[in-house]
Amino acid sequence: MKKILFISLFVFVVGQVLLTSCKDEEPEGPPIAGIFYSIANKQVAFTALTKRAETWNWDFGDGQSSTEMNPVHIYQEGGIYDVKLTVSGNGKTVEATTVVSLAISKMQMLTGGLKAANGKKWKISSAHSDKDAFALADDKFTMVQAINVPGMLGNVALGLPEVYDDIFIFKHDGNYSHSPQHGGAFAGLLYSMLTQQQILKATEMSQRFGLCYTAWTPQAATFTLNEKKDLEITTVSTDGNTPADRVYKDVMTLTFSGAEFIGFMDFTRECIIQELTPSKMRLAMFVSTTQKAHYNKPSYVIILTFETVP
Repeated sequence: MKKILFISLFVFVVGQVLLTSCKDEEPEGPPIAGIFYSIANKQVAFTALTKRAETWNWDFGDGQSSTEMNPVHIYQEGGIYDVKLTVSGNGKTVEATTVVSLAISKMQMLTGGLKAANGKKWKISSAHSDKDAFALADDKFTMVQAINVPGMLGNVALGLPEVYDDIFIFKHDGNYSHSPQHGGAFAGLLYSMLTQQQILKATEMSQRFGLCYTAWTPQAATFTLNEKKDLEITTVSTDGNTPADRVYKDVMTLTFSGAEFIGFMDFTRECIIQELTPSKMRLAMFVSTTQKAHYNKPSYVIILTFETVP
């Protein structure tokens, strides 16, 4: 009997020592939280990477929530969502956050979607891309002059730094506004002269390309994003004598109500979107340069990269 009691006491003591040792290895600190997720179309499987957590509260960024540890959530529309996980344990609460991007439409890239209540702001990028150029308005937009030096349109070449400051705002409901920062807009020199617009600035270099900075009062407007269309435009040769009906097939374009525009004001207000991402877009805008019979038909395009404004 004494032997049995001794063995039982020994087991109890050893168990207490081991239990105490385990507790020492698992400190009584706040919980730790992280987020892992995988996407399938608009369905997102979330995994809570947690320690010492007792409760889990998810905010999926679209007004929906969950208290499951590893929930699966289906978003009703594509977009960029700020997801937050709040966990509690040991009397403490911590948070983890992540950003989920899924099935973003071209319209959401342009406007910021429903989250951007005041619209998404864009301006011409002074950094430029290696595809920015002054080109012929032919079928391939044959390059005449590259615009690949930072600040090329400003003090480096044209001497029109004002063009980098103007802001163009797109809203998800189709409304559009344009905010000239110096009372004017980047424009075609011939257009400004023939429509009797006040030219605020034209340098010797900018005149060689038929460009200037023209007075402009913004108008309330709407825009239309055409994701795929055949754009039909009559262009004219650089000498102004030979018109040509061109069809730019399967292109994405922007059109505006009234006399509004983006980036560059000339007779042709519809522009081609060559590339569109959530942070950048590249546009081809038509330029008229001849004063002959076909004065309002473009001979050139100016291709510029735009970037978002915080």
